[in-house]
Formats: sequence, C-alpha cells, structure tokens
Amino acid sequence: MSFVTGTYHTVKVGRELSPYGYFLTNGSQEVLMHYSEMVGQVKVGEELDVFLFHDSEDRLSATMRKPLITLDEVALLEVADIHPRFGCFLEMGLGRQLLLPFRELPELKELHPQVGDKVFVVLSHDKQGRLLARLAQEDQLRSLCVRAPESWLNRKVEARVYKPLQMGSFVVCDAGVLGFGIIGLIHATERTRLLRLGETVEMRITFVREDGNVNGSMRERKEVGREDDSAKLLAYMMERPNRAMPYSDETPADLITQRFGMSKSAFKRALGKLMKDGLVYQQGSWTYLKEEKQEAEPASES
Repeated sequence: MSFVTGTYHTVKVGRELSPYGYFLTNGSQEVLMHYSEMVGQVKVGEELDVFLFHDSEDRLSATMRKPLITLDEVALLEVADIHPRFGCFLEMGLGRQLLLPFRELPELKELHPQVGDKVFVVLSHDKQGRLLARLAQEDQLRSLCVRAPESWLNRKVEARVYKPLQMGSFVVCDAGVLGFGIIGLIHATERTRLLRLGETVEMRITFVREDGNVNGSMRERKEVGREDDSAKLLAYMMERPNRAMPYSDETPADLITQRFGMSKSAFKRALGKLMKDGLVYQQGSWTYLKEEKQEAEPASES
C-alpha cells in the first residue's frame, strides 16, 4: 500500500539515521520520522502506527503524535493565524498548522473568521498531495448531527456559524454530547447583525422542522423584544437635539434594519407601544417625543 498523507499507516522501524531520526518502511517505501515526532522510545524492528504529513520543506514525514483530524474527516478546528493572501491557519494538534485557503472563505471580509474562532472543516489534499482544509458542507455535517426534539421550541442555545450568507447564517447548535449538534438557520431578518464564519452566538429556537433542523432568531420573543426595542427608540429620540427622528410607519424596512438592527414589524410594535403609553406621536414621516406637561401650581392664598 502506497503512503498517503493525512492517514495512519502501520510500518516497521527499519534503521536509525543520526542526528535526524528513524526510517520507517511498509516493505516497499521508506519515510523518515524525525526524533521530534517520537512519543516514547523506539527500537529498530518494532511496528508502529504513524500519521503521515509533509514537513515544512514539503518532505513526506511520519509522526507518532495524534492529529485532531484525518483525511476526509470532519472536525472543528481553531483558527491560530490569518494570512491576508493565503487564508487561515488552523491548529491540527501536531505542533504545526493546517491551511484553510483564501478561496474557501466568504467573499465579504467582514464574514471571515478571527483568531480564536473554530470552523468545521474536512481534511483534503491539494493538487500536489499536500494537506489542506476545506469548509464542511451540510451534507457532510448532517450524518454527524442529530435531530432536534419538539421540546427545543423557544429554547435558547449556543450556535456556531458554518456557512455565512447574506440571506442567512447556517449554524450548528450545541446539543451537549450528542453528535456535533443540530443544524439550523438564522434568517437575515432574525439577525441583529452580520455573523462571521466560526463565530458563536446565542439564538432562540423559533421553529423545529420536519427534517430535524431548526430555525432560530437572535431576537427576544415579541413580548420581551417589544420592551427592549421601545426603550432603544426612546433613548435614540431623547439624545437627538430636536427630540425627534425621521422614521415612522412609512419608513422602508431596509432603512429600519440598517439604522436600528430590527425588523419593520418589530419597529412598528415598539413604536405602537410608545404611542399607546403616550410618549410619542407621528407627524408625516417623522416621530416626535411628547413634551412633558408641567403640573399647574396651586394659586397662593392672598
């Protein structure tokens, strides 16, 4: 069997080459294992299970250390470094890093992962046979994820973005020890901001689908969200010099979302509450704070 990087091979320790390490053989090929890649003692003639990779000089090498990912396997790896032209470098557990190429990253730079984020990737080869990472897709994650129970409705969970798009963010929700988690979607209208690849976010389950996936929202339930949104609008108007804002029921939804990070329906609910409480009124395309009326002072006795 030919040596393949990214996989384990059972080999025999053939000979030592000081000061470098040991040559290992499968009977037809040899590969060098540097002294630094040994775990414990090694004797000529014994059999070892080793992982194959290319070293920093692109030479086929072997290690007794355990990687965090093997060929064609899906794993969650941490971003260790970022290169503006090459892409992201991921920790793979061997004291060296795995490249996630720039072409695998989203077009928008704001959606790129940051150092410390973790991304779901598959270990693959480039055209020269060197190891690299590719982003895991839903079909690859599905077999490793579990179905959401109906009891998850309205539950708040932590989710990690595996595919960030303008129309929505695809995530894997934490399900404890069960698989990788549960696949979900936060639609753009349910986000309060853009979410980058590998980022974690708390979301509320709004719908459990028949296929076991879920839809989620970064927003609070309507009753709670209305209170928070109305407080946000009130604070915004109080900070403005004329105590008014050029937004009303007539304002387009995209402008509302861009300015306040809320949907048009959430904006109208919050505005409706402020109007019902007698705190604001609308005139044309503007909304104004009502001036507080001064209580009349009692007339002084003469």
